Amino acid sequence: MDSVTHQDPATAHAQGEEHAHPTWSTYWKVAVILTLITAFEVWVYYIPAFVASRWFVPVLLAMSAIKFAIVVLFYMHLRYDHRLFRTLFTGPLILAMTTLMALMFLFGHLHLGRA
Repeated sequence: MDSVTHQDPATAHAQGEEHAHPTWSTYWKVAVILTLITAFEVWVYYIPAFVASRWFVPVLLAMSAIKFAIVVLFYMHLRYDHRLFRTLFTGPLILAMTTLMALMFLFGHLHLGRA
């Protein structure tokens, strides 16, 4: 048995070996998922009761974050990169988002527990 075929992708990539690129089928499925999320975002915008609720902005931000993650993982190939590159990308991103949420809360643009 070949030991290379049973390594995790990060170890194989670190040793200079190529990973299997996704097929057109993977890209097509990802595109459909992104389209469905975008259609849902647009549909939600046309519900007046939901637009007036306090859940409108957090739901749209969550859907945008999901779309961002999907694009970065698949189209920018972060899913297939070495673990170090994923850490260097996601670490500062988490720090920036945490800082942004803290500032929004501090300056009153984010209300927790209020109607």
